[in-house]
Amino acid sequence: MFGGFFKMNHFGFYNLPVAFTVDEAVVRRAYLLNSKKYHPDFHTLSDESEQANMLELSTRNNEAFKTLSDPDNRVRYVLELKGLLGQNHENPVLPQDFLMEMMDVNEALMELNSDFDMERYSNTLQAVKNLETELETSIQPIISTWTEATGSDADLQKVQEYFFKKRYLLRIKENLSKFAPA
Repeated sequence: MFGGFFKMNHFGFYNLPVAFTVDEAVVRRAYLLNSKKYHPDFHTLSDESEQANMLELSTRNNEAFKTLSDPDNRVRYVLELKGLLGQNHENPVLPQDFLMEMMDVNEALMELNSDFDMERYSNTLQAVKNLETELETSIQPIISTWTEATGSDADLQKVQEYFFKKRYLLRIKENLSKFAPA
């Protein structure tokens, strides 16, 4: 009876178009309505099969909310839906200019590792934050307007590149956090 729900993606589960940006109030409202509808505690008098279905739907509701209410999770999810993440995309080819910038940052990390200097640490951290801001600013027009119905494949590719760059910068920030003053 409920098998069709599980083939449906999280956007379909909440009756939303596939997009990088959603109305968070609509997502929350759908989550709350589904919570009341599917929560196992409301089906304790149902037969075992119905209870199992409600538990699955409740779990699906929680997963959909967790994914769609977080912008980073939502970007990842859309890219997965569109086949741009996964086994064939685990080792992306990043643009040469980005990799050159990262080489400078990685050199600064190595220097911090061998000889910590607070000023170098602060400058490196600020450089990474600036790169993040640039990255976010450059992709925002696409993120805010792209939908599955109206968006282009070229824009989807740009979001994929953004995602991989952001993930790279996150690893750099994690490495920098090891040096953070207490």
